[in-house]
Amino acid sequence: MTDVSLRQLELFAALPNFATLSAAAAHLHISESALSQAVTSLENAVGEQLCVRRKARGLTLTPAGQQFAKQARRIISDTQELVLGARRTEELRGPVKLGCYSSFAINVVPELLEGFPKRHPGVQMEIMVGTNEELLTALQAGNLDVALVYNVSLPLGYRRRKIYATELEVHLHPSHPLASASTVSLADLASEPYIQYEATPGTVNVTDAFTALGLVPRIETRVSQTNLVEALVGRGVGYGLLMSRPNRLPMSTEGRPVVRRRLDPPVTVSHVVGIWPEDMLLTPRASALLDFAVEKLGDYGRADPA
Repeated sequence: MTDVSLRQLELFAALPNFATLSAAAAHLHISESALSQAVTSLENAVGEQLCVRRKARGLTLTPAGQQFAKQARRIISDTQELVLGARRTEELRGPVKLGCYSSFAINVVPELLEGFPKRHPGVQMEIMVGTNEELLTALQAGNLDVALVYNVSLPLGYRRRKIYATELEVHLHPSHPLASASTVSLADLASEPYIQYEATPGTVNVTDAFTALGLVPRIETRVSQTNLVEALVGRGVGYGLLMSRPNRLPMSTEGRPVVRRRLDPPVTVSHVVGIWPEDMLLTPRASALLDFAVEKLGDYGRADPA
């Protein structure tokens, strides 16, 4: 049997997260020479080069090394679950790492972080808030168990579970002429000053929705935070288009009132979903966290809990 230790696998599994061997060694609390020796030992065991180490150009994993790191993460995760399962009682114990898309994190994370540990006190939650790209990278690197994102423009290779329904809605200043309407159309908005929220995939979805109707929005300004969109709407600078979210008050962060109206016809009707790589099994803790998210958030909007 090939002489490879679990510690060697742990060390190599962490390498995709670092640009240099020295940075990886510092994070792993090991000397650079010891880490380099562990990598060389693994390469000798598998008979193939797993990474390229150049002082001037940093650390690059070969295709074989990328696959090896992915399989190593799976072995480590399975080993952790094996140990936890052997001593598990009826109470869940151990870590669960949740990622959440930044634009709705403030409306979702507090409820989960407050309630889930009370339901399962033996579970330690870790939260990462980021963009789609950051969350997908973290999932593939094994740094997250599951991530909450919009079910829009997602790549293949992920399993999904619906959490709550969501759709694009318009945010208006209370004095705006359209604020008294029960619903609003994109055609009604095209000539009005628009505060565009710049984010993937939201920006493309909104632009495509206008283009499909032969319309071009009158962009007043572009911002990268949903709270800033609402703050500008609250000051009457223009209207905003954002996905509907739970646990939200009808006002900006400055305390100014904001009116939200549904679009008719609806635009970008979708769900917030929990996703994880299809070649990875959810831990019992991650599965329980998704159950809790559906329980607490699934009735929002037009939810269709899975």
